Amino acid sequence: MKLARTLQLDISDENVFEKPAPSGEWAIPGGFEFSNWTEANLRGKARQAFSNGWYSIESGGRASFVGVCNITNAELEQLRTILAQTFVDHYGAPDLEAAYPVACEEINQMHSMCEDFEDNTLLMISRTMTELGVEETYRSQAPQDASLEAFAVHGSVD
Repeated sequence: MKLARTLQLDISDENVFEKPAPSGEWAIPGGFEFSNWTEANLRGKARQAFSNGWYSIESGGRASFVGVCNITNAELEQLRTILAQTFVDHYGAPDLEAAYPVACEEINQMHSMCEDFEDNTLLMISRTMTELGVEETYRSQAPQDASLEAFAVHGSVD
């Protein structure tokens, strides 16, 4: 089974995200955080998180890049529980029983995305606000083609 872990290729995440994710945490797109946002919410570091931040399940931080790697069934189950608890604690889910299937779906979506990539493939995410809501697009870079210069992201928090 495959999922993706957060990566810090340079210090830019420390500067552009309110809560940067440490390297090595398991990640999902995390678009649920922005489901009720409008253009008015897209200011400063929140704009950067919206525009290109992956969501770290363990810390709730954001990362510009994730890398595909293997995950065990035990790790996967632990992540489902952590994310379900996050939905209860921070996103208004009534209880773990209601939150658990939603957490599974979020993680399964990421798992499905990662399965077709070889280990160490870098993934990037881009979001835009449309009339219909948040639109997410994904890009990948095979490990043998990756270089820091190809991925340096320089954004403004203004």
